[in-house]
Amino acid sequence: MIALGPLLIFLAIGFFAWLLFTLAVFAVPVFAGVTIGLRAFHTGAGALGGIAVAFAAGAVTFGIGQLALALVTWAWLRLLTIILYVAPATVAGYSATHGIAQMAMSSPTWQTVFAIAGAVAVSITALARFTGMAADGPAR
Repeated sequence: MIALGPLLIFLAIGFFAWLLFTLAVFAVPVFAGVTIGLRAFHTGAGALGGIAVAFAAGAVTFGIGQLALALVTWAWLRLLTIILYVAPATVAGYSATHGIAQMAMSSPTWQTVFAIAGAVAVSITALARFTGMAADGPAR
C-alpha cells in the first residue's frame, strides 16, 4: 500500500497538469463558460443550472469561432479570429507554466525561460487545434 501512494500522487499531478494545459489551449471558451456559468449560478439557476449554462456558453463560444473560420473568406478577418482565440491561450499558457516553474525553481530567469517555452507550446497547440478543427477552405 505504501508503494501505491507515490504512484497515485504522480498520476494526480500528471492529470492536473494535463487538465491545466488543455484548459489553457481553449482559454476563450473556458473563460466564457465559467463567467456565464457563475453569473447564472449567482442569479438563482442553482449548481446544475449553472454548470449546464457554462457548458452551453463554452460550446457556443467555440462554435462561433469555428463557424467564423469556416465561413469567412477574407484572410485578414480569419487571422483576426485566430488571434482572438490564440492570444488568450498564450497568456494562459505563460501564467500556468510560470506558476509551476515558481514551485520548481528559485531562479527568476529560468522561471521566465520556462514560462516563455510553455507559452509558445500552448500557443502552437491552440493554433493547431483551433485551425485544424475548422473546414479547410472558406465555404462558398
